[in-house]
Amino acid sequence: MKDQPDLKLLATFLAVVEHGSMAAAAATLGYVPSAVSQHVAALERDLDVELLVRRPGSRLVLTGAGRSLARAAGELFEATARFRDAADGIARREVTELRVGAYPSAVSHLFPGVLSALRPRERGVRVRLIIVETHAGLPRVRSGDLDLLIAYRYLPEDPPPASAELALTSLGHEPLVLVAGRRPLALEDCLDREWTSGLTHSPDRRLLHRWAGELGVSPEVTLETEDLHSMLAMIRAGLAVGWIPATLLDGERGDEGVQRVVLPPGSAPLSREVLAVSRPGTRPPVADELVALLTRALRGVRA
Repeated sequence: MKDQPDLKLLATFLAVVEHGSMAAAAATLGYVPSAVSQHVAALERDLDVELLVRRPGSRLVLTGAGRSLARAAGELFEATARFRDAADGIARREVTELRVGAYPSAVSHLFPGVLSALRPRERGVRVRLIIVETHAGLPRVRSGDLDLLIAYRYLPEDPPPASAELALTSLGHEPLVLVAGRRPLALEDCLDREWTSGLTHSPDRRLLHRWAGELGVSPEVTLETEDLHSMLAMIRAGLAVGWIPATLLDGERGDEGVQRVVLPPGSAPLSREVLAVSRPGTRPPVADELVALLTRALRGVRA
């Protein structure tokens, strides 16, 4: 057995564990499947132990040694990410690649204009943009897989929380707009209609019920989905009413096919907070510029 395991071989092994097959790991890593198989075989030779049970035509199964190595390797790479953060804090070097995660409507409605203004390639920086919801992106920031996450929260108690592991920057609040179909409705008419919102315990659903509770009503949600475009399609068809983030109404089709419900005086407008999440002390200057441009773009969203 070698004194030090080969980190490249370990990374390939972890990719196989995560994706469940040599082929899937190869696609993720940009290798051919035979190279992945050779890496795993080399790691088994280095450690003098079988890590995978290979059965043709079936999913790979980890041996006990393989499970132990996967846990240890995961801890090793997390420690490596923490070391990289410390080194960045000392040197504050420029980066050649910025890995940014963002929720879908931010990618489709905010990022095109922002990246055009930032022009990262002209300064030798590649921005790798990944669509990821807030709950799935937070662990990837902690592990070092993402340098920056553009997240949202509908209620103050929602994640992400401020902590020693995460640095939070508020970009502002994106207005939520109550919309109905083509026929204008007053608020009191909406309360008896069918509604569309997120799943039962999702943040936007909890915000809807908190808002409705203050009015003393209980909306009937008949379309539960996390897909905002599906919500908007149902509203355009006149099948439901619902609260929609304002960026979707500033998009390609804008207000086409929907009517904004005018709230009576004194009704508090709803919004969701948009946040930039990173590991403390690791944001390079290009990330700060990106955050500033997103803040400006969000400020221009019409309620």
